[in-house]
Amino acid sequence: MQLVMNGYKGLSLLVWLNWDIVFTLGTVVIGLLAGAFFGHAILNPLN
Repeated sequence: MQLVMNGYKGLSLLVWLNWDIVFTLGTVVIGLLAGAFFGHAILNPLN
């Protein structure tokens, strides 16, 4: 149980330290998906 708790604390520390990177990557991916969706909708309005 102690090993699981230490692993969880280590993982949560890594997530906390890299939260801005995760947020930035998520924002970029969502922006690219939105651009692809709207680009497809504009170029192919009836499909």
